[in-house]
Amino acid sequence: MSSFLEGSTFFGVTVSLIGYQLGVLLKRRFKNPVFNPLLISILFVILMLLLCRVRYEDYNEGAKYISFLLTPATVCLALPLYQQMELLKSHIAAILAGSVAGVLTALGSVFILAKIFGLNHQEYVTLLPKSITTAIGMGISEELGGIVTITVAVIIITGILGNVIGEGVCKLFRIKQPIAKGLALGTAAHAIGTARAMEMGEVEGAISSLAIAVSGLLTVIGASIFAYFI
Repeated sequence: MSSFLEGSTFFGVTVSLIGYQLGVLLKRRFKNPVFNPLLISILFVILMLLLCRVRYEDYNEGAKYISFLLTPATVCLALPLYQQMELLKSHIAAILAGSVAGVLTALGSVFILAKIFGLNHQEYVTLLPKSITTAIGMGISEELGGIVTITVAVIIITGILGNVIGEGVCKLFRIKQPIAKGLALGTAAHAIGTARAMEMGEVEGAISSLAIAVSGLLTVIGASIFAYFI
């Protein structure tokens, strides 16, 4: 059976889509952020690969076609941004200040934890781009000498955590301003956090989309500086 699955070009696509749809159904049924569709799909794919004894390389032969949609999907985030252009112009100073604070917090927390746990330079720079979108994070990690595959995993984990707990954190600290919510999710949890921000509202989604781009650019500069600290 495993040989048949390994030879199936679209096995990866099929398993990925089934896993994601399962996550969507569970979230609708239980209405709990723990049942994040992306998290459920990751766990489902891992389980299927183990049960069917399919190598990741064979799975990725089909799943890679989904990755082709990543760039167009990211570009589509410009639509809600355009729709809220006047709002963005009127709060540009607060948005930039929030983005800078978020990036410094992300980089600073990695530096502090790296010191506490005694990480070497390679391990440290691998974690620095944890809060930005995968495409930019991979480039930063490679440029600084990090382990790119681990960087990708850390970015995904960060995004899922932000998606799951982001709204709860906002409620805990009584953050009710839509701009603040969107800025926090986009800066801390990149595109996966933005998906949650869009569920919260149009303003949150638009601001979060902008935060992805701004925090990404700031992290390129900031990570290059922080890399010299260890």
